[in-house]
Amino acid sequence: MKKNETEKEEAVDVGRRTLFKAAGLVAASAAVSSTVATSSAVADIPPHHDMKATQYVFLHPAEVTFLTAATARLIPSDANTPGALEADVTNFIDKALASPWGGGSDMYVSGPWKPGTPEQGYQLKFTPSELYRTALTAINKQLAAANTPFDKMTQTQQDAYLTKLESGSVDLDGVPSAIFFSMLLQNTIEGFLADPSYGGNKDMLGWKAIGFPGAYVSWYDLADKHGINLDSRTANPISMANAPKHDMSHSGKGE
Repeated sequence: MKKNETEKEEAVDVGRRTLFKAAGLVAASAAVSSTVATSSAVADIPPHHDMKATQYVFLHPAEVTFLTAATARLIPSDANTPGALEADVTNFIDKALASPWGGGSDMYVSGPWKPGTPEQGYQLKFTPSELYRTALTAINKQLAAANTPFDKMTQTQQDAYLTKLESGSVDLDGVPSAIFFSMLLQNTIEGFLADPSYGGNKDMLGWKAIGFPGAYVSWYDLADKHGINLDSRTANPISMANAPKHDMSHSGKGE
């Protein structure tokens, strides 16, 4: 029985990672200018270039514990590829929630609040930071009462609980669990693939995992070259923090 459970866990991880890589390649190719995230979440986050130590500015310790374990199941590591844990995705989420995006800077928050249709998108009164705080407080309270902390569960149990959240079958004090799961999954992928300056994708592990060369300002130096081997570029991506400066002194006027 134990062997069967192990094989099931490995199959789930392989399937999840295969789907993630496919999505990641599409997302990365669409955002070479600064970040892979396609929502406004990343755009509003002030860059944080010091990644030596994780300093949480919004999340409480219990919230960090849950998110670190949960994101590690959404993008798990394997023998050859690091996952959300190694990429410090929780740090990205923390900085996003502390940013203007987390405070709902681009959201209408005055009501009235009525149930919307799927086509209308997000319709809740919660800002992202309020949604996370409410949902995480409810989750940790419920799991503590059941004496089953998420980080102490087996991987199979963790996956089953995340599936319950995704299905919308968990009451999170007014936050639909399916909405919370959707935002968590989106932010996890963003944190794994966004420019490291925003707190996640530590050491550009996410970019290296999908073969993305990084946030190049331009490919000017390669425009007239053919048959180039880009292995060195994908193995050593460029981020906003370490991108080379471009000498524009010889271009433009008078030539």
